[in-house]
Amino acid sequence: MKNKAIMLALLAGSFLAAPVVAAAQDLITGDIVGKADAPNKLIFRMTTDGPRNNEPAYAEGYSKLFNDFIAKRPDWQIELQMMSGDIGQEQARMLEQAKSGSAPDCAAVDSFVLPLFKKSGVLQSFSPYFSKEEIGQLFPFIREGITGDDGNIYAWWWSTDLRVLYRNKEIVPDAPQTWDDLKKAALRSVDEGMEGILFNGSRYEGTTFDWLANFWGQGGKLVDDQGKPIFGEGDNREKFIKAVNYYRDLVESGAAPKRVATLGSYDDFNAAAAAGTTALFVGGNWQYAQLKTALDEEEFAKWTFSPLPGPTANERSTGTGGWTVAAFSKDAAKVKACADLAREIYMGPANALQEQLPTRADLYEKYEVFSTPANKTFAEALKVGQARPGAAVYPEISNQIQIMMGKVLTGTQATEAAVDEAFTASLTAFKRS
Repeated sequence: MKNKAIMLALLAGSFLAAPVVAAAQDLITGDIVGKADAPNKLIFRMTTDGPRNNEPAYAEGYSKLFNDFIAKRPDWQIELQMMSGDIGQEQARMLEQAKSGSAPDCAAVDSFVLPLFKKSGVLQSFSPYFSKEEIGQLFPFIREGITGDDGNIYAWWWSTDLRVLYRNKEIVPDAPQTWDDLKKAALRSVDEGMEGILFNGSRYEGTTFDWLANFWGQGGKLVDDQGKPIFGEGDNREKFIKAVNYYRDLVESGAAPKRVATLGSYDDFNAAAAAGTTALFVGGNWQYAQLKTALDEEEFAKWTFSPLPGPTANERSTGTGGWTVAAFSKDAAKVKACADLAREIYMGPANALQEQLPTRADLYEKYEVFSTPANKTFAEALKVGQARPGAAVYPEISNQIQIMMGKVLTGTQATEAAVDEAFTASLTAFKRS
């Protein structure tokens, strides 16, 4: 188990260091897929959802998908550009490049910043390349997220996810139903020599998104119908402060370690589970498959997941996110190639490869992997999940929540003052937009 923990720690390092895994009739050379003299070239900027995935089995699977894709198009070449782990910064940089005309032809766009890209008018329509039936099979929040004011779709949102509470059943046998239940369970785990519950708390989008369920579960709203921030007003402010104080109390009581204020990677939770230093963490559904790969069979059998608890058992929510593929190039042939890539590699095959939840309801029946009890549970939870608001100001709201959380978790500022500062800064950003 110790060796697996060391391996996970190493895998949490640079994405760029990961090797491309060869496949049969490999057409991948370094960052190039296809023949060097191919007359057509598509630049695709991507996350590790591809041949450079840190998990060798996923890397090999993606290598085959990309090889098969380009084998059908011998006159095309794909240049793979890798993003760093700082997704927020990467997406902001790509938006500026798109505005100046220097963006890649095709790229992975995180769903939480898609509204900014749509509002800026830098994306090309995918409507000609996806049928009404395909679009109709998308979950409603997915379909709404990719559709522009003109009714066209401007990206293909291929994977979604949700947040759950992972727990070691030997230490925490019963699923915590409320915040108080979770605090008590975490403190018991500390008594067992663990470090308590882990969650993201640093300057990282995951910090905001993982925590928001505690606000949404109370019925709180970040913005109004016009996209104006309202989380610092009236009842919303009370609910917001209550949710922030929940996290603050976890740290101050010792139910969560002080180091959560520095955590900004789900890999850290996998590593802690493998090392046996935690029995509880807030994570994404995709981590269930990762834990199965990383842990010995006996150790994995100890782990399960349950819905995130709320202030009461009836006040619950979970965040639903995911990745899209979108085109920036104005060359029609490249836009089609980008759409084809989204369809043939990501819409279904990549979901099944990585067990990333599909955004089309019909794909849950098509792929056997999604018929498992775990994935059926995840799919059911999507029906009550909540996506980040499609407001252009959301990224700045998230940024301010991250700053606020740092102040609160380290005890350097009172909750009310930190919340009010975050709200004021968000309103200022909205008025500038």
